[in-house]
Amino acid sequence: MTSYWAEYALLPSGIAHDVRFTLAGDVFDRIEAGQPHGDAHRLPGVVLPGFANTHSHAFHRALRGRTHAEGGTFWTWRSRMYDAAARLTPDNYLKLARAAYAEMALSGITSVGEFHYVHHNPDGTPYDNPNAMGEALQQAARDAGVRLTLLDTCYLAGGLTADGHVPLEPEQSRFGDGDVSRWAERVSQLWDDATNRVGTAIHSVRAVPRDQLREFVQYKHFGQTLPTTHAHVSEQPAENEACLAFYGMTPVQLLAEAGVVDDDFTAVHATHLTDGDIKTLGGAASIASFCPTTERDLADGIGPSRELLDAGARLSLGSDQHAVIDMFEEVRGLESHERLRTLHRGRLMPEELLSAATAHDTVGWSEAGSLQIGAKADLVAVDLESPRTAGVPAEFVLTAATAADVTDVIRDGEVVVGDRQHRLGDVGHLLTDAINDLWEAP
Repeated sequence: MTSYWAEYALLPSGIAHDVRFTLAGDVFDRIEAGQPHGDAHRLPGVVLPGFANTHSHAFHRALRGRTHAEGGTFWTWRSRMYDAAARLTPDNYLKLARAAYAEMALSGITSVGEFHYVHHNPDGTPYDNPNAMGEALQQAARDAGVRLTLLDTCYLAGGLTADGHVPLEPEQSRFGDGDVSRWAERVSQLWDDATNRVGTAIHSVRAVPRDQLREFVQYKHFGQTLPTTHAHVSEQPAENEACLAFYGMTPVQLLAEAGVVDDDFTAVHATHLTDGDIKTLGGAASIASFCPTTERDLADGIGPSRELLDAGARLSLGSDQHAVIDMFEEVRGLESHERLRTLHRGRLMPEELLSAATAHDTVGWSEAGSLQIGAKADLVAVDLESPRTAGVPAEFVLTAATAADVTDVIRDGEVVVGDRQHRLGDVGHLLTDAINDLWEAP
């Protein structure tokens, strides 16, 4: 058995001192406070559970710093995003995603939900292996030492107007499978392993028409996939306006009518919700995945986090387009955005923020996310003596630390990051090489 010792640890009961963790394989066998250091491996600062990044588009990491020309409009961002997507191959996607996931690991993320829709060749024809791109993402996560839930995404239409759905544009061709049955046939060929699981996603109500949404429901849990479905929901007002104009209902109402909304459903962004939408999501005990750094970068708005919690929904967090990969920043964004929206402090409690940052169950890893016996052995050590955290009480480290303060990350009992070094080596070099390779691609 392997043992670790920490001066402070944030246990489910609160902050504890002199904590010894004894691991049996990939789970915690014993957790004891008030213990001497002894022969256990010492972890500096305060130890937290591993973070869960519940919404990721790995290839968007190549966009960082490249979408701000002419003031950085939405259309600037959209054009660069499609340009990046067009350059992806299984080989360079593996390289880019490996580096992006390694950056996540450096920040304390031990599980990630990858919202994956770049499935085929740029002209829409399948690869010889129809899941070559998804399998590249799975391999990237194995290499980088994070658990992955591949949220294979159904993407069938190019958008929605008041007159109905429009066909895929040329730059969207590689996202589509034609219809739900063909999407499901491809997804059924993906397999789970010890650190990879397969879930499902609907890109949005713009990209999947109502009849296909209804058919999608029968495939929510088939083969090796998890009963976990994610969808972009009401990210921008224009989506709501188009859905109301054509269907006479909001995106949440349309998804609920189709049978998608339940306690395994995650509404990503959930920014522009009506009171009825909040009641529907809360009544179903659904999840909202907020992505504060992306939502402010794209000027999407601020979602009703407190109202969703009060209605019975749960919250999780994602770094989405990876303008920043820092779960501390996502946590503070969630809380500070709520303050800005309501002009009140204290709207979200520390335990609610930690719960949102460690919501591994919302991407299919219910065994992870808590420092308790029997849980997955994930440990994230955070320096309490950096310029950012010096003098901060251990129990409030989420309010002050950044990803740069993470010193050690252990996932499933394996050391992924030690003394701020990822097991793959220099992650900055890996990212530079992968991103340059992508933008140099024809």
